[in-house]
Amino acid sequence: MGSADALVIGGGLHGLSAALQLARRGARVILLERSHIGRHASGASAAGVRTLGRARAELPLSLAAMEMWHAIGDLVGDDCGFHAYGQLQVAETEAELSVLRARVSGLWQDGFTHEEMVDAAELKVLAPALATHCVGGAIARADGAADPHRTLAAFMRAVLAAGAIVHESFGVSYLQRRGVLWRAGNGNKWFEAPLVVNAAGAWAGQIAALAGDDIPVETKASMMMVTERVAPFVRPTVSTVGRKLSLKQSDQGTLLIGGGQQGRADLQNEIAEVDVRGLAKSAAAALALFPSIGRLRIVRSWAGLEAKTSDDIAIAGLSPSAPGLMHLFGFSGHGFQLVPALGVAAAELLLDGYTRLDLSGLSPQRLTRPAPATTHGIQGVPISSQSETPTFGLDE
Repeated sequence: MGSADALVIGGGLHGLSAALQLARRGARVILLERSHIGRHASGASAAGVRTLGRARAELPLSLAAMEMWHAIGDLVGDDCGFHAYGQLQVAETEAELSVLRARVSGLWQDGFTHEEMVDAAELKVLAPALATHCVGGAIARADGAADPHRTLAAFMRAVLAAGAIVHESFGVSYLQRRGVLWRAGNGNKWFEAPLVVNAAGAWAGQIAALAGDDIPVETKASMMMVTERVAPFVRPTVSTVGRKLSLKQSDQGTLLIGGGQQGRADLQNEIAEVDVRGLAKSAAAALALFPSIGRLRIVRSWAGLEAKTSDDIAIAGLSPSAPGLMHLFGFSGHGFQLVPALGVAAAELLLDGYTRLDLSGLSPQRLTRPAPATTHGIQGVPISSQSETPTFGLDE
């Protein structure tokens, strides 16, 4: 049992980023993780740092986050293995190239110049091993990728150095509003604070429901695989218009191949299983774009649990009904790049009541279902009848 200024539920990267920013603002922070730090989506991530192809609702935030990634060492004392080698989306047909032209043209008309078109000749310069049938593409040159485990370790060190307390193997089974305080607990153990961040990943919809917010989410089990090492041959992260593919080469020479093929998700038992037929589709897509990798052996594959929203856009904002509660989940497979910026946004919203970052398209209200006339918290505590949180001086 204990008390703090803020409780963070969830020990993935978004929970760590929020805890870090709150603690650096002077808040006493307790982070509660049901398993261990980075157990699911964050530890299974491909770690893409991508503005390329972002939904418009996420784009302003993503561009702000990209600036932070280019100075990530200043934030967490480590470069997190981040390399800005660019992210490249390839068109295999003229029809696909037209799709990219329309998107990039629309972005430039609206003042967003982070994406550029590249023709077939430049495509071969950027990725010489690409199949010869590829006709062009779009690139975000400041994009790149990082090392997910190095990033987790760096954020964890920074969180602890900032004075936050981390409790692993503490799954929150009840969340109550008592006066101006939230109580998050499990059995006879509990912690209290006036502020809460719900960054519980695949379980965040359940946490939201405990607080009285009905925000429906599904569960993803995105799969990845890694090959044996090979001599360097591609620097940008490569995706395509017409296939589910994301391919990058690590510093060690291995190829990390994903792109959205789904495994089997078992939320109740906290299991994400690989579907070998889905992996075969990812391998076929990689081979179609890079014929020279056909003899490489796959040495490992995995899947991770993550929440998916109905519109594939993140949920980031204050609860529409519960004071002092910040929702930060539903990243639908592309939340890694947003980590540093959303930590700042969470701290600003909870401590200041506003944020300088544009979260207008990520509001929980857009997906929250209307509450019944008699909405109650756990153990019959009427959330709507409690007083407002007092003000006090005090982050693919």
